Amino acid sequence: YIVRGEGEVTLVELLDCLNSGDDPGKVLGLAFWRDDAVVVTPKAPYIHDLDSLPTAWDLVEWPIYSYRAKNNARLAIISTARGCKSQCSFCSQQLFWAQTWRARSAENVVAEIEMLGKVYGVQVAMLADELPTFDRERWEKILDLMIERQVPVKLLMETRVDDILRDADIMWKYKKAGIEHIYVGVEAGSQETLDLFKKDTQVAQSKQAIDLINEADIVSETSLVLGLPDDTPESIALTVELAKHYNPDMAFFLAIAPWPYADLYPQLEEFVFTKDYSKYNLVEPVIKPRNMTVEELEKELGKAAQKFYMHKFQHLHELTPWKQEFMLSVLDIFINHSYLAGQMKAAMKEGKGMPEEVKALMRAVKGHAKGQELDRHPAIAPIP
Repeated sequence: YIVRGEGEVTLVELLDCLNSGDDPGKVLGLAFWRDDAVVVTPKAPYIHDLDSLPTAWDLVEWPIYSYRAKNNARLAIISTARGCKSQCSFCSQQLFWAQTWRARSAENVVAEIEMLGKVYGVQVAMLADELPTFDRERWEKILDLMIERQVPVKLLMETRVDDILRDADIMWKYKKAGIEHIYVGVEAGSQETLDLFKKDTQVAQSKQAIDLINEADIVSETSLVLGLPDDTPESIALTVELAKHYNPDMAFFLAIAPWPYADLYPQLEEFVFTKDYSKYNLVEPVIKPRNMTVEELEKELGKAAQKFYMHKFQHLHELTPWKQEFMLSVLDIFINHSYLAGQMKAAMKEGKGMPEEVKALMRAVKGHAKGQELDRHPAIAPIP
């Protein structure tokens, strides 16, 4: 049986139905095989009272949930809202959620975060929502409650560029409420591409939003999409320079992977060279640009990350002390534990041409990693 859509109600109804010997065709939101044919039942309605869906935290295997960038602090992944009303042409979320957005109450969210810290020793919580900030009143209430109750759990999140601009006057609340890391999707450096992606933002807004995050002394992260049909080594190099100008603490250069049900797919279909969906991971190219081979694109994607983070190395001293510490942890992860490891290690081998301060930072990363091994909390296992 396949549960289509949200599963909390449908799965229980299916199990009750099977246990009673009733017909599963009566259960909304299913697809299954019967009598040599696929049976698809009508779509189940969305669940609107999300406060009524408590997470079974007692079943979580906590030792495997650690946040390597913060000395393997215990990590929880929570959902405060479901859905997204944006219409990004490369994204499938709008189809799954039908451009709806529903949220838990601020009180319910903060009570859960507080409980996770007290009962399970959680030190960091990642908000899994596509758009936790959509409702400004609710979002600010979450921040206010985190501050009022002095909840010690740090938060990682993603949101839209325009929501950060909207919240310029309360970025201090973001910081005081414990938000340490914000991802915003810049995606492109030209207005033409932003419009193609239906991001509904302006190029200048991306830099403004990242500046606001940095000014609040919060880790800023973004991504830029590469591998479009007209990309060349020169255009990718310009994108890297743009990323340096935007100055996020972290940037990821992603290979566009248009799923067949994305709005953008018809425009890119002729350039798609594989239907092996295991490769649709934003790391491996699935599109061949007009003027590049796939191998050349793979090489340029690796070089983009390498160039950006070597630039961050050179300017690490400009960050506040806690950000320097964080970035040293992140760079250790990139060098030793991520898909970027090969490129970063290659950069280290080519260290003859590096400035002396960069070599010193490379040594600092190695020393920092050893220090973390010594200081690791004995009850928390590292991520495999």
